[in-house]
Amino acid sequence: MSPRAERRKVTRVRSGRVDSRPDSIVVEEPLEIRVGQDPVAVTMRTPGDDFELAVGFLLSEGTVTDPGQLVGVRYCDDGRPDPAKNIVDVTLEGAAPNQHRHHTVSSACGLCGRDSLDQVRTAAQWRLGDDGARVDLQLLGRLPDRLREGQAVFERTGGIHAAGLFTTDGELLVLREDVGRHNAVDKVIGWALMQGRLPARGTVLQVSSRLSFELVQKAWLGGIPIIAGVSAPSTLAIDLAEEAGMGLAGFVRGESLNVYAGHHRFTGLDGR
Repeated sequence: MSPRAERRKVTRVRSGRVDSRPDSIVVEEPLEIRVGQDPVAVTMRTPGDDFELAVGFLLSEGTVTDPGQLVGVRYCDDGRPDPAKNIVDVTLEGAAPNQHRHHTVSSACGLCGRDSLDQVRTAAQWRLGDDGARVDLQLLGRLPDRLREGQAVFERTGGIHAAGLFTTDGELLVLREDVGRHNAVDKVIGWALMQGRLPARGTVLQVSSRLSFELVQKAWLGGIPIIAGVSAPSTLAIDLAEEAGMGLAGFVRGESLNVYAGHHRFTGLDGR
């Protein structure tokens, strides 16, 4: 498998001084995702945790609707003598809904190419209203630092996103990094599916990015009741979180944050 970071020569300019030196750069490579040898998508990602990414992507697309559908995941070399492990084939039990996109997804795009909002709004099977999860605001404010501490590739490159799944008590269950913020979340959700932890009840998804519609949708499809980010949400992300009954907090930075949806998910608001 390719490394997650490579050393490349860069020219640095600092206060008028110019020098050249090697620097660590995050790797971005294509990953082709197949279902039963049928190509369904190519996503641009940082190598690593590819099986989780593929499974999480298929769950987010609605191709996997039940964890019991997953039979196996493997790399496919296509008969090449020196395969780069950039093709993952997922075996599913039974027929899957035909929601394949059959095109390239960039590392900046989570839902590119969908024909309409109706197709984007994949029906989630988990009822978040049945999950009574709540998180303390002070604990929530510490999660970005906890996430940052676990970002080994970011420490080397400064150019990669992360997503971490925590319990409402602050225990880190899993952390994944990727050049694409949506890929990092797919890896987390794929991990949860492969570990038999869906729906991910009683958890908080902390991301190192803004909170877009597709990230909220992915959290909902994973049965995650609370999502938080270090930056702003979009209006559509707020609307979807409210519809799902999900807690949504943005600009989470130490002792400050904004709550945008699901106020009942947070303890410490108005002295509660």
